Amino acid sequence: MAVTGVSANRLELLQIADAVAREKNIDKEIVVEAIEEAIQKGAKSRYGAHHDIRAKIDVKTGEMALTRHVTIVEDDWQPEDELEEFNDSAMVRLKDALKRDPEAVVGKEYIEVLPPFEFGRVQTQMARQVVTGKVRDAERANQYEEFKDRVGEIVNGTVKRVEYGNTIVDLGRGEGVMRRDQSIPRELFNIGDRIRTYIYDVRAEAKGPQVMLSRAHPGFMAKLFAQEVPEVYDGVIEIRAAARDSGSRAKMAVLSNDNSIDPVGACVGMRGSRVQAVVAELQGEKIDIIQWNPDEPTFIVNALAPAEVSKVVLDEEAGRVEVVVPDEQLSLAIGRRGQNVRLASQLTGWQIDIITEAQDSERRQKEFTERTVLFQEALDVDEVIAQLLVTEGFATVEDLAYVEPYEISDIEGFDEETAEELQARARDYLDKLAAALDAKRVELGVEDGVMAVPGVTGAIAVALGEGGVKTVEDLADLATDEIRGGYEVKNGERVKVPGVLESFNLAQEDAELLILQARVAAGWIDASELPQPEPEYEEEGEYAEGEYDPEAVFAQNPDANEGHEGREHADLPADSDAEVFGEDLEKSRDA
Repeated sequence: MAVTGVSANRLELLQIADAVAREKNIDKEIVVEAIEEAIQKGAKSRYGAHHDIRAKIDVKTGEMALTRHVTIVEDDWQPEDELEEFNDSAMVRLKDALKRDPEAVVGKEYIEVLPPFEFGRVQTQMARQVVTGKVRDAERANQYEEFKDRVGEIVNGTVKRVEYGNTIVDLGRGEGVMRRDQSIPRELFNIGDRIRTYIYDVRAEAKGPQVMLSRAHPGFMAKLFAQEVPEVYDGVIEIRAAARDSGSRAKMAVLSNDNSIDPVGACVGMRGSRVQAVVAELQGEKIDIIQWNPDEPTFIVNALAPAEVSKVVLDEEAGRVEVVVPDEQLSLAIGRRGQNVRLASQLTGWQIDIITEAQDSERRQKEFTERTVLFQEALDVDEVIAQLLVTEGFATVEDLAYVEPYEISDIEGFDEETAEELQARARDYLDKLAAALDAKRVELGVEDGVMAVPGVTGAIAVALGEGGVKTVEDLADLATDEIRGGYEVKNGERVKVPGVLESFNLAQEDAELLILQARVAAGWIDASELPQPEPEYEEEGEYAEGEYDPEAVFAQNPDANEGHEGREHADLPADSDAEVFGEDLEKSRDA
């Protein structure tokens, strides 16, 4: 291909630029700029790369100007970086320019029009690469702009090719990739097949924008319901959470903003017509539609359907929940290969532990016996008094020693004198225990400064000493895994490494705070660097309803309940049936 600088057909050049712009769906100006750059590089190849040569094409007439520029710089001009140097082909110092041009000033340019030239084979190849690269970059930028705001949408496309289980889909104005783990198991596609997918991410990468597609994402199921159920599309019914084991089973929690509309019934449809349309698209995946509830225990019970639940015990600080079910319901609650409880955990954002009523009763009896023996030995009382204290909710000697006296004297058969005596014995026991722990600490060589660190008790100080941590600096130098325990790889195997305070079951945040407090005490950091407590919020409005946002709905956050302390117990009616998804379960909550 022979291209002449200014003798080429002007209209033909503009027609080519226009055709490429339409075919690639990019601006015509981008194509013209690419051609200008290509001609400019060809000219530099001919006249020398050190020259400042510029090409300009008039987008109306097709006229092209090829010019060389020389710029006046200051006499003491210095390069901005080490790689730059004075270029006498593109620059001229002011003192030299004044010899030829009395009106010379810094920044003035001398422009020389270059004659037309014919592109050789090398210049032609170079021009082709420049134009192709520029057009490809423009295509990629267009594709990113096209899809970056479409995350969370369902798109239709055609299977372009399948590579190592990954499916490349032609979306019309770009391509998307559905990785093997984002496809429904046992679902096979052939080249040319029409396919519906969900855009869950768009990434701007060096090799071009990556449109990540999925048919296994919970948002895909939610969007299918939005297409099949007008109430969901209009926002009357909200899909608050969803969890999927793609190709097998799914759970979806729905909420109605209109009391006259049953959200579960609306999503199921007449004789299951609406849900069956979604099931068909998901290759027969079974879908449990349940009623979302702002009350966490009730929602968890609904999520575990079709299993019946007797009791729910929440530990909000740890983000865990213990669910008690009748013995015969255990396998149903867990599900095949743990599927039911796993999906319920994903749906609610809680880590769910399931035990039977028999196990719960056995554990409670064991706890009752252990606490009874503790009070008998610590307070030197008989079994009847110890059992009364345990029955009234006292779990430790500390609980008994520091409560208000009336909480003990109000127990049937006790009086104020008995309460005072019991508390005196409890405090005496604690003092003796503290003295024994302190003696053990001193024997182990743990410095007094360690006891001054906030959060360090006598028992913790002894455990630290047994673990070789004897100074404030030793404690400050620990990592959280060294306190709580962790894992490391030895000889290719993952090995459990115990922590010095592992038996205390400290939360990650508590371990981190203990280390930071030690670093403050050691003078390594300032107290201002300690994490500040979060402000307390009013409970009202905690469960306010928000707009439907698939990305927000399906990003499960186990820490969403931070800020609530203690354990809550929810006892549910024994005849509650979680399979009746639309029914709110009545229950009582014991503090």
